[in-house]
Amino acid sequence: MKKKLFGTDGIRGEANVFPMLPEIALQVGRAIGYLFKNHNVHFSKVLIGKDTRLSGYIFESSLVAGLCSMGVSTFLVGPLPTPAIAFLTKDMRADAGVMISASHNPYYDNGIKIFDKNGYKLPDELEEKIENLIFDETFSTKRCLKNELGKAYRIKDAPGRYAVHLKSVVPPHLNFEGLKIVIDCANGAAYQIGPQVLEELGAEVIPIGCSPNGININDNCGALYPEKTKELVIQNKAHLGIALDGDGDRIVVIDEKGNLIDGDDILALFALDFKNKGILLNNVVVGTIMSNLGLEKFLEKQGISFVRTSVGDRYVLMKMKELGSILGGETSGHIIFLDKATTGDGLLTGIRLISLIKEKEKPLSELIPLFEKFPQVMINVKVKEKKPIEEIEGLEEKIKLAKSKLEKNGRIIIRPSGTEPKYRIMVEGDKKELIEEIAKELANFIRQKLNK
Repeated sequence: MKKKLFGTDGIRGEANVFPMLPEIALQVGRAIGYLFKNHNVHFSKVLIGKDTRLSGYIFESSLVAGLCSMGVSTFLVGPLPTPAIAFLTKDMRADAGVMISASHNPYYDNGIKIFDKNGYKLPDELEEKIENLIFDETFSTKRCLKNELGKAYRIKDAPGRYAVHLKSVVPPHLNFEGLKIVIDCANGAAYQIGPQVLEELGAEVIPIGCSPNGININDNCGALYPEKTKELVIQNKAHLGIALDGDGDRIVVIDEKGNLIDGDDILALFALDFKNKGILLNNVVVGTIMSNLGLEKFLEKQGISFVRTSVGDRYVLMKMKELGSILGGETSGHIIFLDKATTGDGLLTGIRLISLIKEKEKPLSELIPLFEKFPQVMINVKVKEKKPIEEIEGLEEKIKLAKSKLEKNGRIIIRPSGTEPKYRIMVEGDKKELIEEIAKELANFIRQKLNK
């Protein structure tokens, strides 16, 4: 058994297959209880949320059993977005928070994300401590007995608390009256709270992807498949459409003309707006290695520093905290507003964007785009076995040759997926045909080397 549980965003994999087994989840619960239990108070608690996957019941029950066996009580909030769990963990003064979700993955996958008491994802060191405890045979002797055991509570007002938090980003003098908004919740965690909050703010809402059945999460809907949102925006003459992923931490937007707006577009808009308002702390925005070169060049022209990190909103957040930045995110739609959230929040981003439309009194198509994007080609290569890039024989030479063809106006990113048996290839440059050719060559090379 490979002793590696945590990837780039918690533990993730096919439900009921290692590492996403109920017995592993129980041990994760025990380890969290051991590490995060507040020994200075009599009552210690951990918040647990989930998305709408069928397997969520398995892991919720297993985590509860593990935590309660260590003398920690659990607060169960049911289906709510990942950022809601981050917010509520701090808001309800829990010692930690756990989200059961595999984000944008198919329904048969699931995952476990852990937050500390301040709503931040765990650093590598703490994840390593949890792993060490799980695979430590002597850990089984550490347990609570008799009246020290924890209890489980269902919390009914959690959605209301999160709704108040979301609405707090809208200036008091604004509301969404007169706006028609399409929202696709991917049959996932935001299926109730998403349409509810927009309606409470006064918008006319056209909801889709709000009928989860346990197996239709992310199924041809949501942020990965925004075509239906686009179709409904045009058909209903809506002002915009927002598409969330299964756990609600990322967003893709469709403007009133049917144009797709990604995370880079949103970062550019808010970077400029925050700078003009004098609230762009330290004049720096954080993105990732996948952020478009056009965004970087645009921000440079505005006198705004742009810093890149590895892929993953936890790495973006770490760099934001290090640099004292208020704004960061990923092309995929994880946008972090550090003045209001501790992780990417699709709904909060959408609400803040709609507020800006009302404030500017302009349609979204006149606010975005702000820059011309460099063409990018992305290919996912499924493999039998993942290896470090440097161990794939001949690949470094291939990359070096490809970079020489791109000259100075291009980039090549090849990285193993943190959650799937895939390599993700991104080639960016100013010549579309050339980058397509290079991307295909690199994909075929990796496919042949690792699928023998």
